[in-house]
Amino acid sequence: MIYDHIKNIGLYKGLTPALDLALDYIENVTPEVEVGSHPLDLGVKAVVSAYDTSLVNPKGYEAHRRYIDIQLCVVGTELIRCKPLPQVDEIIPYDEAKDAARYADCPGADMVIGEGYFLVVFPDDAHEPGLAPGGVCAPVKKVVMKVPVK
Repeated sequence: MIYDHIKNIGLYKGLTPALDLALDYIENVTPEVEVGSHPLDLGVKAVVSAYDTSLVNPKGYEAHRRYIDIQLCVVGTELIRCKPLPQVDEIIPYDEAKDAARYADCPGADMVIGEGYFLVVFPDDAHEPGLAPGGVCAPVKKVVMKVPVK
């Protein structure tokens, strides 16, 4: 997992061309980005969504096998709870079509994205997005970069 401010994004470049492409995208994305899926090169895509954060995520944690997620709110802030995959209990087995397995809700490390902060989660990082920081639900517009693992 990587949690950092966008001003430090250059520290994470140079690992793979696909990761660099995704980092360049979030470094330059604006709040005006259109909601929807935006395919880029190298199998990378930007998925932009707008919704209200909530006090609980009924789906619990999720983890992916085929993609690394890079998450950044371009409007508002969101709390994402994170925990190492071996420390969460699977409740819905991995679904290849959705590239996700689901895990039971439990305490974890709380990361707040928005206001320039971004989060990178790898296949061994269970994450529970969509939560309201400080218990205050509010609208967000979020970009999730899907970066192929291979």
